[in-house]
Amino acid sequence: MTTMTRAEFLRLMGAGFAAAMSPGMLSAAQRSGSGYDFWFTRLKYNSGDWDVDQRMPANLLTSLIDYTTLRVDPEERVIDLGDPRMLSAPFCYLAGHKAVEFSDAERRNFERYVRNGGFVFVDDCNHDIDGLFAKSFEAKMAGIFGASALQKLPKNHALYSSFFKFDGPPATTFELNGWGDDIVHDYLKGITINGRLGVLYSNKDYGCEWDYDWRNKRFLAEDNTRFGVNIVIYALTN
Repeated sequence: MTTMTRAEFLRLMGAGFAAAMSPGMLSAAQRSGSGYDFWFTRLKYNSGDWDVDQRMPANLLTSLIDYTTLRVDPEERVIDLGDPRMLSAPFCYLAGHKAVEFSDAERRNFERYVRNGGFVFVDDCNHDIDGLFAKSFEAKMAGIFGASALQKLPKNHALYSSFFKFDGPPATTFELNGWGDDIVHDYLKGITINGRLGVLYSNKDYGCEWDYDWRNKRFLAEDNTRFGVNIVIYALTN
């Protein structure tokens, strides 16, 4: 696995960041970002347990600070999915174990955000394909974007080379531990709008994989949040 050089990254950011959102969303992001290039927004939704893997954002934000030149807000932001303020976020995260039931306002904001250039990373904390979260969330996406909108991503998708180089989605330790459906998912899914990935959907439970005291990262042979850096950079530059 190789990394981009700093010069390559700066060229990528310079060329792509301004085009990452529609003009209206970009100006809104600038107004609410308080000088930051990136802030982590967790979406709070009425159903389910939206507040899972509470230490994950701190680890991902630390990696963004360590590996990139982005001006990163070090604090996670939590916003109701039904709150119009979420429409100005550069990146949103939605996760849980239980059934997902969007209110009318939540559904409207989710669709508007994605169709207008937003990016949502959705992680199934059950790491299975038949659990309550998976079935209910996939049904919601079919209802909003169409039955065939959610598709497997090829392993040569730009997501896997947006910063670090990966040969597909990294496996998590949870996938073969006897919980969930007890298989390794060698794919991620996504919803593409006008050639741009707007929803990234994972059954791999990255959130829990990255949910540990940030000081323990020093003991990892390889920083497992590096794929999270790819997700963020892709979201900002596409």
